[in-house]
Amino acid sequence: MPSTDNYSSTEGASAAAVTAGTTAAAAPAGPVPDAAATGPLSRRWIRLVLGLVVPALLLAAWQLSTAAGVFTAVQLPSPAAVYTAALDLIDRGQLGLHIAISTQRVLIGFAIGALLGLALGALLGLSRLAEILLGPVVGALRAVPSLAWVPLLILWLKIGEDSKITLIAIGAFFPVFTTVSLALRHVDRNLVEAARAFGLNGLSLLRTVQLPAVVPAVFSGLRLALAQAWLFLVAAELIASSMGLGFLLIDSQNNGRTDRLLLAIVLLAVIGKTTDAVLGLAEKWAVNKWA
Repeated sequence: MPSTDNYSSTEGASAAAVTAGTTAAAAPAGPVPDAAATGPLSRRWIRLVLGLVVPALLLAAWQLSTAAGVFTAVQLPSPAAVYTAALDLIDRGQLGLHIAISTQRVLIGFAIGALLGLALGALLGLSRLAEILLGPVVGALRAVPSLAWVPLLILWLKIGEDSKITLIAIGAFFPVFTTVSLALRHVDRNLVEAARAFGLNGLSLLRTVQLPAVVPAVFSGLRLALAQAWLFLVAAELIASSMGLGFLLIDSQNNGRTDRLLLAIVLLAVIGKTTDAVLGLAEKWAVNKWA
């Protein structure tokens, strides 16, 4: 009877062989030149400068259109007016609170929704029976508009933080669930069978072969989910909020403060892009490590 050490060595060798086979199968026959990796676009500062070109042009067009009187100050305040509105909120000690509360809600809701999406997506992606039983129900719930959940969440969870975070989690759940379940369902069957031939099954098969194969798809779902979480934030802060960027957006509309309204939109765009960039760095690390 083989010892535990021998069995661990065999399993490790099997995993290494499967991983090596995966790498060999995925590798191209010869070197493929990548112009983006070797040309000027490979330099980070050049990419950064090019990425700022369009925002700078939009800001210039915004300034010129307001200075030329194309729009009234109510329709489109100037960038200087929006900046002044930001300074006013900072002096009142409100802007930082709006940003912090909204970011906290988004990150908590995103974390809950993403974890549930990963778990249920993996279940349906790996189990044909679970797909048959749960697939139609989850697909039907995915078609429900975000605002349709608001009255029900208020009835069930009242108007506190729980209802807001739950709505954001619902928004983050479906992109992760969809991408993970579809990606696992389409993992190369030959690769899975080869892994099983080396003695990998269950969690060892999932950890060694299936999850590394779907890492790019998982992070695509996570980035979509994060964007969806920011979208659902505005709907969540319709639920009797008194702070947050969504509240600032709606309150500014009700009070005719277009400068603050535009400020909220700009902040949502900037913070959303920042969080997506952080997740993009995590994606590069995970792809280099596992994929």
